[in-house]
Amino acid sequence: MAFTEIVPGIHYVGVNDRTTTRFEALWSLPYGVSYNSYLVLGTEKTALIDTVEASFGEEFVENIREILADRPIDYLIVNHMEPDHSSAIRTLRQIYPDMRIVGNAKTLQMLDGYYGIHEGTVEVKEGEQLPLGGKTLSFYLAPMVHWPEVMVTYCAEHELLFSADAFGTFGALNGGILDSQLTLDHYWDEMRRYYACIVGKYGAPVQKALKKLAALPIRTICSTHGPVWQEEIGRVIDIYDRMSRYEGEPGVVIAYGSMYGNTARMAEKIARELAASGIRRIVVHDLSYADISTVLRDVFKYDTLIVGSPTYNGDLFPEVEALLQKLAARGIPKRKFAAFGSFTWAGTAVRHLNDFAQKMQWEPLCESAEMKQGYAHCTAGKLCAALAEAVAEKIRQ
Repeated sequence: MAFTEIVPGIHYVGVNDRTTTRFEALWSLPYGVSYNSYLVLGTEKTALIDTVEASFGEEFVENIREILADRPIDYLIVNHMEPDHSSAIRTLRQIYPDMRIVGNAKTLQMLDGYYGIHEGTVEVKEGEQLPLGGKTLSFYLAPMVHWPEVMVTYCAEHELLFSADAFGTFGALNGGILDSQLTLDHYWDEMRRYYACIVGKYGAPVQKALKKLAALPIRTICSTHGPVWQEEIGRVIDIYDRMSRYEGEPGVVIAYGSMYGNTARMAEKIARELAASGIRRIVVHDLSYADISTVLRDVFKYDTLIVGSPTYNGDLFPEVEALLQKLAARGIPKRKFAAFGSFTWAGTAVRHLNDFAQKMQWEPLCESAEMKQGYAHCTAGKLCAALAEAVAEKIRQ
């Protein structure tokens, strides 16, 4: 396997996972995922930046040895302790027993807690430096992006940032390592999906980290997932900036549940009427079948959300309720909102939807559309058309 030297003396030694189907046992991986690790060769010392998931340990060690040969790893820099990046540490320590593990105080506590390692460690604080000979690593704390121990590592000689999970994406690397070597089309949506699912709750810490890093000249970003960014750094930072400010692009997400197709017909009517009113960015998700990570991605991406639910046991349809719980967990503000739904004898779903939107402090766009019993009744389509017209008018304003 040929490895990419990102800049002189800094190598990619990560691995690709094309068999795991769920990241964190939750989020789908249609394109796989990469676990990125980087080897820094100074004239005096060597440093490895993060490791990989333990099941890829043999391949990982071979990657390292192809670069190092008989030279030792002097330091392992642990930017992030989540097991997809740290679970190979114990294996590495057995192979390189003199390797010193570098992390901040919270990292070292987790290192002991996860792997029982508490010797041969080096604690670093904000702004401290580690000289390797011709290459100097500096450390900056980035707590809650997205764990409390997270830090990033900066190599000033190459203006290169090892960014932990920040600026990462789902998706294995297809041959290339650098953004200039890859077809990036699907990575942009995978970046948004990754952010929405993994980092989405932590917008304020991400903003704080972005402001801190703005003082550093950066020509290369080496994340722990996805491509190494060089040519597209501006776009990458803009996506993270916008998403961490919860700033949605103009567009509408319609997410609904439906037991027997009546609420589904309402959703289709609303979408069609929005399109007829000139709205072009419309995404419709049936929550019984949709990939929830894709729904979350789209809610982060677009500024308007329309949710529909039938009344189910006096409450919301379960899959609608599950979506709302995930949105609440991410604390997404700044969304425009409308609700629709149906019931047979006692309607409560629409009321619950509006109560939720009020708690989230979302902007209500119009009166809800609530249908009793079947869609075939002549008033159902009119209710949906009126909702769509009102939403479209607010969007145009």
